[in-house]
Amino acid sequence: MNKPLKPIPKFRSEAAERKFWETHDSTDYVDWSKAKRARFPNLKLSTTAISLRLPQGTLDRIKVAANKRDMPYQSLIKSWLEEKLKAE
Repeated sequence: MNKPLKPIPKFRSEAAERKFWETHDSTDYVDWSKAKRARFPNLKLSTTAISLRLPQGTLDRIKVAANKRDMPYQSLIKSWLEEKLKAE
């Protein structure tokens, strides 16, 4: 038997909403059986900075290759890694 859903209150801030949902069960407010998967095609992927040690000669060759393509060497490294991963 379906229980009636409670109305979701209006919140003054994101912090107030966060605090509310930390202490309340969403199934009292949302019928999750009717939920649909959301897609966000325009979101930027998050990135993480890493440190990578390369021989100086290798880095110099990468920089020359990037310069020929008129792109930053770090972008070239990322594109090469993506190409290699797609080929796997």
